[in-house]
Amino acid sequence: MNVRAKISSKGQLVLPKAVRDEFGLVAGSEVNIETMVDRIILTPLLRKERKKYTFDEVAGFLKYDGPPVTLEDMERGVEEEARRMWNAERH
Repeated sequence: MNVRAKISSKGQLVLPKAVRDEFGLVAGSEVNIETMVDRIILTPLLRKERKKYTFDEVAGFLKYDGPPVTLEDMERGVEEEARRMWNAERH
């Protein structure tokens, strides 16, 4: 595959979707950056080589823009979905 991408004024590079898909790269994926004379080599880190994240780091990846939800609300939602799925499988 041969694709082009531009570097932004902030020095950011967006990998084209086809490249991300081919290598299974998603938000939070890590790559190793190696320079060799006139080349830059990006190598996706294998899952076993990826950093292990703390609970707080993982929570920081999640985006939620709504009002705060209580634990009871979450439990009720899980129960409702479990019932819905149970009923859907039985019909």
